[in-house]
Amino acid sequence: MNFLNTFSRLYSRFRNIILYGLIGGFCSALDFAVYTTLCHYGIMPYLWANIISIHLGIFTSFLLNRSLNFKVKDKTPQRFLSFYAVGLTGLGISEGMLWLMVTLGGMNELLCKLVSIVVVALVQFFLNKYITFKHTAK
Repeated sequence: MNFLNTFSRLYSRFRNIILYGLIGGFCSALDFAVYTTLCHYGIMPYLWANIISIHLGIFTSFLLNRSLNFKVKDKTPQRFLSFYAVGLTGLGISEGMLWLMVTLGGMNELLCKLVSIVVVALVQFFLNKYITFKHTAK
């Protein structure tokens, strides 16, 4: 019983980051799958594939975080614009990392994409938690 109480307290305390991680994991997998498909089959160059896959991840992540995680349903257009701006910040970081690692460093584009996903996810969590989904006083 003590384990369940401890688990419950920890989940309550870290609920947002746990759900953000799960949703982020799902959206990152979607992002990576689309990116890999577009690159692997030569449909488009890796930087363009990154732009497409990240946009898909941004839209999916906003919908899931808004309704399941942060449960903030007011000011949807403003919150989406904020979330999208955070997503574009992540896109800029990701594009820069990929360009540096793949174009300049000659590294594998799939491995570099995985590295960029981790870095961008951490930056975006804090930006979204404290800016996009910040609860407003009523």
